[in-house]
Amino acid sequence: MLRSRRCLLLLEKCKNMKQLKQTHAQVITCGLGNDSFALSRLLAFCSDPHHGCLSHGLKLFEQIEQPTICICNTMIKAFLLKGELFNTIQIYTQMLENGMAPDNYTLPYVLKACAKLPNCHLGLLLHGHSLKLGFLFDIYVGNTLIVMYSAFDDMKAARYIFDEIPWHTAVTWTVMISGYAKQGDIDSARLFFDEAPAKDRGIWGSMISGYVQNNCFKEGLHLFRLMQLSGLEPDEAIFVSLLCACAQLGALDIGIWIHRCLDRLGLPLSVRLGTGLIDMYAKCGNLELAKKLFDGMPQRDTICWNVMISGMAMHGDGETALKLFLEMEKAGVRPDDITFIAIFTGCSYSGLAYEGLRALNRMCTVYNIAPKSEHYGCIVDLLSRGGLFEEAAGIIQRIPNSSSPSEEAVAWRALLSACCNCSQIRVAEVAAERLLQLEHHSGVYVLLSNLYTAAGKHDDARRIRKMMRKRGVDKAPGCSSVEINGVVYEFIAGEKTHPQMEEIHKLLEKMNKHLDSSGWQHIWN
Repeated sequence: MLRSRRCLLLLEKCKNMKQLKQTHAQVITCGLGNDSFALSRLLAFCSDPHHGCLSHGLKLFEQIEQPTICICNTMIKAFLLKGELFNTIQIYTQMLENGMAPDNYTLPYVLKACAKLPNCHLGLLLHGHSLKLGFLFDIYVGNTLIVMYSAFDDMKAARYIFDEIPWHTAVTWTVMISGYAKQGDIDSARLFFDEAPAKDRGIWGSMISGYVQNNCFKEGLHLFRLMQLSGLEPDEAIFVSLLCACAQLGALDIGIWIHRCLDRLGLPLSVRLGTGLIDMYAKCGNLELAKKLFDGMPQRDTICWNVMISGMAMHGDGETALKLFLEMEKAGVRPDDITFIAIFTGCSYSGLAYEGLRALNRMCTVYNIAPKSEHYGCIVDLLSRGGLFEEAAGIIQRIPNSSSPSEEAVAWRALLSACCNCSQIRVAEVAAERLLQLEHHSGVYVLLSNLYTAAGKHDDARRIRKMMRKRGVDKAPGCSSVEINGVVYEFIAGEKTHPQMEEIHKLLEKMNKHLDSSGWQHIWN
């Protein structure tokens, strides 16, 4: 008995697979080879993503003649966390074939696996099976059913489950808010948020994240202020969402305040948080601090490298972007398709056409990454900025026929924009003609009309504007934003409802008079 207890204690102290195998041998000699608790601890260690070995755990599992529900759940969870969905579902199927009934731990694991499948057929079957087994009112199963239907964008079914559950936990409200936000229905998400009787950090975080995911950045920051008034401290996920909002708005002062808040709370600077800070500083124009943070990070994943490379690229420093890419390769971090979009952008802004084409060749031959519409768009822009308009048009012809019209439009739009910047009317007309076949966006008409006006072809410009009116194409008004004392102000072209519009116009008139009197008006025009 004492020896058996010692073996079980050794199981808890294992640090690596070598120690586990040695302890396993002692477990067998102690007569605990078929003990359910000992086997579950062995499998739990094998399923550990950092120190375990799932293949060894599977071999061990296959030797167990009558695995308990706890042992099966351990393996199902392990395969789910590893992303091996087939094995997750296979073990569940074997359970049923052996006459074993799943419990309210088994079903959520398998439902989560179903949520990651290409379609919902298996999930629907499992939903029916849950009803037959009497888990209709189980909160764990109910919450996971909501997650599954949300993953398939079926919020009608998710709402049905929500209404059927007899009581709702904070998790229930959180997954409903996240589901609607993921679908782009931010109004329904906010309704659920407002109806939640008690809001914990998860509920606040899901709504803030939902706003940011749907480009409602000001609303996300405003909701964060309300969260602060409630007395709750934000967690890492909320800070990442806030940093993203600051990056998109260019709200540097708020971003700096969040950085100081992180230091004050003593939150460790994880890869995710560090990447968010780097992205925020880079997009707000403080490249020096972004690079300092990047250099000080002990660990960097692909996303972190991409953010730093993109930061250099968007500020026109293509040479540093390429240098960082080489460092990334030396560090053994595999680039992805986003990495190369950043590289092409940097090369385009810096006039490094040859280096960009060489990177394209490396992407296709070394990393076997098939070019997407975004890559073609970047390469077209790269060649066009170098005056190689015919070559750019030739690149577009290489876009696979399997691509959707919207994907092809990305490349043609890049060519049209470049042609307009360089007054290449003939190629611009070809690009515009193809774009009008692919989409009905006002930008095509506006670019072509402006090109004709700049070239003195006023009749053609009027023809394009008349075509816009005839086809009912409305031009989306332009907008801009500015941050003053930590508050972001947004202005929309043609707006007349701003409370300080009169003062703004007076200041603009004053600026115009100053420009006119100092001789700048002629240059400005």
